[in-house]
Amino acid sequence: MTQLNQLRNRSGQSGFTLIELLIVVAIIGILAAIAVPSYQSYSNKAKFSEVINATAPYKTGVEICFQANGGVFLPCDSAADGSHDPNIPAAITAAGGGLGKYVATLTVLDGAITATGSGAAPLNSTYVLTPTSSAAGIVWTLTTGTATCDDNGLCS
Repeated sequence: MTQLNQLRNRSGQSGFTLIELLIVVAIIGILAAIAVPSYQSYSNKAKFSEVINATAPYKTGVEICFQANGGVFLPCDSAADGSHDPNIPAAITAAGGGLGKYVATLTVLDGAITATGSGAAPLNSTYVLTPTSSAAGIVWTLTTGTATCDDNGLCS
């Protein structure tokens, strides 16, 4: 009981000073200024990975088509109705065409795969893979340029 009375009768104030609180707020502001752009970049890359992953069955189809046609990419196309090479899945011509929320279009022309993301920039970037034949097999090359995922930092 005496300790409780001593605590009540203490003179002086306790708590944080205004300058200490302002320093804490400043530190939180600096951390937020760094974290928010990094988070947005990470979030966009994660969303665009859906576009990159959607090309996998098309890559396999082009590789099978290449082997079946004697080592040429010329007839390796996709069509929305599946009327071209049977090994390549049908083209996606509208957003939400079956391969996810962020894939707007995905087509194959002479073996080259072109996928476009859906959404606001930079998610509407283009991802283009071009196959070339080598002694080790097929090598996929990412096409770079304006409005590509490489230009917008989404697929690097």
